[in-house]
Amino acid sequence: MKTTPQHLSYVLRLADNALILGQRNTEWCGHGPVLEEDIALANMSLDLIGQARLLYSHAAVLELALSGASKTEDDYAYQRAEREFRNYTLAELPHFGPFAGTTHANKDYAVTIVRNFLYAALMAHLWTALETSSDSQLAAIASKSIKETRYHLHHAREWLIRFGDGTDESHRRAQAALDYLMPYTREFFATDAVEEAVAAESIGPKAADFEAAWLEDVKAALEEATLTLPEPVEHVTTGKHGEHSEHMGYLLATMQSVARQHPGATW
Repeated sequence: MKTTPQHLSYVLRLADNALILGQRNTEWCGHGPVLEEDIALANMSLDLIGQARLLYSHAAVLELALSGASKTEDDYAYQRAEREFRNYTLAELPHFGPFAGTTHANKDYAVTIVRNFLYAALMAHLWTALETSSDSQLAAIASKSIKETRYHLHHAREWLIRFGDGTDESHRRAQAALDYLMPYTREFFATDAVEEAVAAESIGPKAADFEAAWLEDVKAALEEATLTLPEPVEHVTTGKHGEHSEHMGYLLATMQSVARQHPGATW
């Protein structure tokens, strides 16, 4: 298979999504609402970061073939600037939402759960499709990742239902989190030249092809949770094109600080 820039870009998108959401979820480590959830979020973060490592290692092979540049997974994670990351805007948002007044607001677990549910519901379809990718290494990564993603989806869905069909306060927070986050999911299904190119080579699917199935999964969970699907919006965010929210720079500053202070260090 001939390596193309679109193939590399596609793999990096997958990796960036996993890394950035994994980094966000690590922020609950030591701060979870209960001990079991503290441990669960830490473990799921490790799953996501593990997926990112596999994908970055694969991207390094593709980039070497494409341009002769030698990269490592650390180069992709720690040495790229904000606009070089291609993750969905949804993944980089902080854990507070409609109830927050400042960037120092307390984290809201409903925002975390709703985001994890919407993303995992997407990836359950995407990893399944990628198991038959013409890129055999990507297919192998998908076969491993789908098992982890099914657990992530189960965890988030159960908590979504518990929040939505719980107390008045938990319902209010879950609905507000859904209203806040759902518009960002439009970016999942906005087909562009990268997706067109990889779909033509049977490397990866167009996410738009399973938007209807994803939406049915979401609606089924929301019905159980007694939550209301928000009305669709027109605006489409552009994180996967390197145009991020104001929160991305702060996330990267935290994640990359040690590597940038000590370039080339090993331990």
